[in-house]
Amino acid sequence: MPLLLKNLLFTVVVPGTVAVYVPLLLTRGQRVGPVSASIAATVLLATGAMIYAWCVWDFARFGRGTPAPLDAPKRLVARGLYRHTRNPMYLGVLCTILGWAVLFRAGRLLLYALGIGLCFHLFVVLYEEPHLRKVFEASYEEYRSRVNRWLPGIPRRADRQRSETTP
Repeated sequence: MPLLLKNLLFTVVVPGTVAVYVPLLLTRGQRVGPVSASIAATVLLATGAMIYAWCVWDFARFGRGTPAPLDAPKRLVARGLYRHTRNPMYLGVLCTILGWAVLFRAGRLLLYALGIGLCFHLFVVLYEEPHLRKVFEASYEEYRSRVNRWLPGIPRRADRQRSETTP
């Protein structure tokens, strides 16, 4: 199956379900918020979709794989958004869920986002990181030492210590 088709199929089934189908199911029959909420929601939804699309592009183009664990990238992807955070794809999905929460002013979607975020964290810590250590060995450890797991822009502890000792 061509790589593009595999990525599209995974996107529809997994993030499509988590970030679109379930939030819309949870808000079925609920009215959209005011125009200001719609604008903010549109920004969040578009940002989440763009983050996800960029990550899938890097997985396919550079890593020669998909986000699906069974067909993961063959090369460690440390470019694009992955230069700033090790898990931008998950952040894009959460951003999309938050967009729906803002659009519908739905507190239950905030709880849903919190639960999904916890599931993402557990999956990353318990499966993804040990798997990446095993597959990519030293290159993953080096990447891990310089890029934060979740929040971009906050210097890593080792980086702060180096910059404090460098004249």
